[in-house]
Amino acid sequence: MDFRTVADRIAQDIASGRLGAGTRLPTQRQFARQHRIAVSTASRVYAELVRRGLVVGEVGRGTFVRAAPAVAESALAEPGGARVDLELNFPVLPEHIGVIADSMRAVLRQDVLASALRSVGVAGTPAAREAAAGLLARGGWSPRPADVIFAGNGRQAIAGAVAALVAPGERLGVEHVTYAVVKGIAARLGVVLVPLATDEWGVTPDAVRSAGPLGAVYLQPALHNPLGVSMSATRRTEIAEVLRAKGIPLIEDAIYGFLHDDPPLWSLVEHGVLVDSLSKRIAPGLSVGFAVVTPSLRTHVINTIRSGGWAPQHLALAAMTGWSADGTAARLLADKRADARTRQALAAQHLAGFDIQSDPRAYHLWWRLPDPWRADTFVAAAARAGIAITPGASFAVPPTQAPQAVRLALASPPLPALAAALTHLADLAATQEPGLD
Repeated sequence: MDFRTVADRIAQDIASGRLGAGTRLPTQRQFARQHRIAVSTASRVYAELVRRGLVVGEVGRGTFVRAAPAVAESALAEPGGARVDLELNFPVLPEHIGVIADSMRAVLRQDVLASALRSVGVAGTPAAREAAAGLLARGGWSPRPADVIFAGNGRQAIAGAVAALVAPGERLGVEHVTYAVVKGIAARLGVVLVPLATDEWGVTPDAVRSAGPLGAVYLQPALHNPLGVSMSATRRTEIAEVLRAKGIPLIEDAIYGFLHDDPPLWSLVEHGVLVDSLSKRIAPGLSVGFAVVTPSLRTHVINTIRSGGWAPQHLALAAMTGWSADGTAARLLADKRADARTRQALAAQHLAGFDIQSDPRAYHLWWRLPDPWRADTFVAAAARAGIAITPGASFAVPPTQAPQAVRLALASPPLPALAAALTHLADLAATQEPGLD
């Protein structure tokens, strides 16, 4: 029997509520006997359930059904009955809608629109490459426009980079706690993730040095998601030296780099792919994925993105070019930097005394929960209050033990709703009897 078929059955039981949040699954050997399958197949079923984010394994305790993603509405919900979303980051300020609309009028002129409605390749247009190079510049570094190519969004750019640089069955080094989407991309591509140890400055040089053969490394040097840390100048130099010495290509995720002033790690390596997008910088609804690619890899990455069906939309490129030229992107950048600092200050005020790891420039934070809370139990308790948060297990790369921590994404709710949610979460974390086991 195919392990995916069995995993689908368990997934249906979880979706229907027959297996509720916090339910402990049998051991893999017991599961194999119950379903009349091999223990090795049971192991693959459990790994598939973890990959889908349906269960979490805790060393020494077993495997548990994760908190259901659906969130009940409550008195804490935002106006209109929507939940308070601290799970996903959508930094779109209300006043920016009109700014973006005004800028889009130029794109909607008949002559401009006629061109923008035609198809466009992964290489984009010369004007788009020039505009992208200007948007991506930071810390005195700017990419050559000729090195920029495009995808539909940032996730597609990451998938294209991984697919181009790491063959199925090969190993991709990642921080031991990493962007959750990369775990799914690697699973779909048949790429083996290798967790790399981190400290307060990000991935450590020794972790990369001792990891063994790697097809590439995927790192988030600026405002790491979910940990919120950023590499120092010294750490960037150390990691660059290791990567150059070992000949390992870098896939740098710079999605939150627009909130940061330091140059990217990629500027010291220039071997691999730097990935960025407009989803956080402008808005997720009309996004473009950027890939700054080493010239020797350019053709290969272009062909991979094209064959994956991840090419950009010409209209989005035209809009991006206009936002760069008329100052819209610069205005939104300044406003979002100020907004992120305001939200971090609010979080620091309401979560004072807890073990919080964050950066005042970031739109998210990492919260190591106090005893006796487990992350999944805390997520379930928050959901009962209408607050959506993400457990640390979503980001942990096996065999890394799932941390008893949660990530809070601060960008989406209005400030009053954010303050109310943070107050509730602080009160919840201070209780000593979770009562949900």
